[in-house]
Amino acid sequence: MRPNPTTQANHHDVIVVGTSAGGMAVLIKLLEQMPASLPASVFIVQHLARNSNVHILVERLSKNTELICEVAEHEKTFEPGHVYFCPQDHHLLLQKGRMLVTKGPRENLFRPAIDPLFR
Repeated sequence: MRPNPTTQANHHDVIVVGTSAGGMAVLIKLLEQMPASLPASVFIVQHLARNSNVHILVERLSKNTELICEVAEHEKTFEPGHVYFCPQDHHLLLQKGRMLVTKGPRENLFRPAIDPLFR
């Protein structure tokens, strides 16, 4: 069977991670084991208070991994070897190689919630 170039062009390897507010130590342990050449994009949704400074959290992750860590941006395309952290008070979704950062309704009492990203 011959590969379908259309399917391959839309194919992205992704790793999605969800954690509660106290999960930073586990995230650090997970990311420090991943090589800079990781052939996938990593997406993290962590329950955060609305007034949390997500940039400080991303900075903390960056110090513990060779991957490039950044805050997810609406409609930005994603790349392998990058870690994208969901901004506070938003949901993160993936669609056709780009991120959607939305202000949808709370799910299971949370925004951000991991459910939208896993769907």
